[in-house]
Amino acid sequence: MPRFAANLGLLFPDRPLIERFEAAAKAGFTAVEAQFPYDYPAPAVKAQIEKHDLAFLGLNTAPGRPGESGLGAVPGREQDFAAVFLQALDYAVAIGGRAIHCMAGAVPARKRAAGERTFVSNLTLLADLAAEKNITLLIEPLNTRDRPNYALTRVEQAAEIIRATGKSNIKIQFDFYHLQIMQGDLLTRFEKHFDLIGHVQVAAVPSRAEPDEGEVNYPQIFKALDAMGYAGWIGAEYNPRGRTEDGLGWARPYGIVPRDT
Repeated sequence: MPRFAANLGLLFPDRPLIERFEAAAKAGFTAVEAQFPYDYPAPAVKAQIEKHDLAFLGLNTAPGRPGESGLGAVPGREQDFAAVFLQALDYAVAIGGRAIHCMAGAVPARKRAAGERTFVSNLTLLADLAAEKNITLLIEPLNTRDRPNYALTRVEQAAEIIRATGKSNIKIQFDFYHLQIMQGDLLTRFEKHFDLIGHVQVAAVPSRAEPDEGEVNYPQIFKALDAMGYAGWIGAEYNPRGRTEDGLGWARPYGIVPRDT
């Protein structure tokens, strides 16, 4: 049976992030992830994680200035990326996190080849620091409709980058929402790159709402992932149509049911 984690960057938007841990636990989640929790001190976040008996999966490197969408593949910003990476690593270790999504950033088409080389270099230099802390690095192809000029958009590109680093603790964050928009043929691509996939995320396409509408048949996706032997977590990273708790009917068959905390 698939295991679902609440992405607190998007779910429960009617309350501050620090209160979303309790909300996720009450809704039935046993694991969470957050994109950018840095406004809250790590001890405060860790206290919420422990209080509500949650596993914390991963967070993102800070995105940089408005519109940058990350720094990992931006030529000339290597020192800035190292700084946000170390921030993420320290924070993840402090709260007991397991993974860091290293955001590639927006790179103009004319600089795309240089950006890919920059990303490989940055990841290669920093992966061992993460490995020492038992942290996995994730890279995620994103769609250019939501993230214009994003430097990483295809599963095959992500696989090539990982192989170029030679680092075993770098994996693909396979987001079915983004990849349906950019590529499609989702299950074929998932199976082909199975050994490189470290995390999964889902949302409806094209609405990015609950994964119970739109053009992706998620019940069949979840069944197929089970059949392939995927045992990792699936992040529920979507924009709720209304109150998050009222839209969790899609998750009930998979054990996400309200619980007392």
